[in-house]
Amino acid sequence: MSTNIPLSGARLWDSLMEMARIGATPKGGCNRQTLTDLDAEGRALLRRWGEACGLALTVDRVGNMVFRREGRDPSRAPVALGSHLDTQPTGGKFDGVLGVLAGLELMRALHEAGAETEAPLLLINWTNEEGARFSPPMMGSGAAMGIFTEAEVLAKRAPDGAVFGEELRRIGWQGEADPADLQRVGAYLELHIEQGRLLEDGGFDVGIVTHALAQSWFEVAVEGEESHGGSPMAGRRDALMAAAPLIGAVEEIALATVSAAGEPGRGTVGVVEVYPSSRNVAPGRAWFTVDFRHGDPDSLARMGEALAARAAGIAAARGVTATVAPFWHSPLTPFDDALVRRCRDAAAARGYRWRDIPTGIGHDAVYMARRVPTVMLFTPCHGGISHNEAESITPAWAEAGLRVLADAALATAGLVKPGA
Repeated sequence: MSTNIPLSGARLWDSLMEMARIGATPKGGCNRQTLTDLDAEGRALLRRWGEACGLALTVDRVGNMVFRREGRDPSRAPVALGSHLDTQPTGGKFDGVLGVLAGLELMRALHEAGAETEAPLLLINWTNEEGARFSPPMMGSGAAMGIFTEAEVLAKRAPDGAVFGEELRRIGWQGEADPADLQRVGAYLELHIEQGRLLEDGGFDVGIVTHALAQSWFEVAVEGEESHGGSPMAGRRDALMAAAPLIGAVEEIALATVSAAGEPGRGTVGVVEVYPSSRNVAPGRAWFTVDFRHGDPDSLARMGEALAARAAGIAAARGVTATVAPFWHSPLTPFDDALVRRCRDAAAARGYRWRDIPTGIGHDAVYMARRVPTVMLFTPCHGGISHNEAESITPAWAEAGLRVLADAALATAGLVKPGA
């Protein structure tokens, strides 16, 4: 199944390092947030690279960049590869960028070889995957797949008041194509760093992502009564002291909720706010967010139920009220069985050590999978460190991911044999 087109791991690595100079940070990472001048600069570099290997670029109304390489049969649904160039404020060199530039390297190798595929190939740079400047994340793929309307995406505001649509036009990257056109692609493949350490710890070269975990987000409000910091402890209705064991319960519930396959849940408290936030006042209100994830939807539902039950018990014991309100839910999202098998076959044919793995993190591929046959590949990531300037992978890991991605994509698109 391995292909013999001139893929270059060294050229991929050089491209990663060159892109990393745009928005480079003192600690070795990248700050190339979406719809900034630096994002525009990274997009312009990708455009030059794409056009140099014969790709035709279109840009849609939410700024997604779509490069096309024609196939022998243009009536066939195209096979797409991609990810994103935008980063966190203190992001790394590889999150998202690896998937875009690995797709570019495949296009370059095909161009060098003068090779053809039966189906057209697309390379996509999605707008605002990170959600660092404009929230929520994955807006470009979300708009394309009908998760968000174009109007709501273009109207989003950053904390500094900047408007998504205005910034998109300001940097010169709002196109005229309909993002929904991407619902007609025949398959989507995305290479990404793992953002965890299962592959590195297990000595694996590549991970085949079989599904995305289900997610449920909640907002928890605990209401008590303010009291002076010098008042007696007895009789206080301190909202923070009530919230503290409930926050601790999030981790406990996640670890205790184990599926039949032996998989525990994942729980995170990401934001905590306390009112009135005065040094000498016992808080009358505490508010925090909860992010639960699990590979088994029934287990995920039990986690939410356990949190609500724990909140009710703490509220009764401490004389406060505790409300657990659902905020957002993303269902368990399986990736395409045929594409998963194709990636396994490609890894095995190359002699790589591989394993099946879920993603507990949202990616553009997760939204794509709701409409389009989709698969993800992971490369290992040192220490699982990501969204961090210290994010690190090796050239060998990048090349392994590239070669499995290329083989699976070409098997899907139908690489035309020389002389055929």
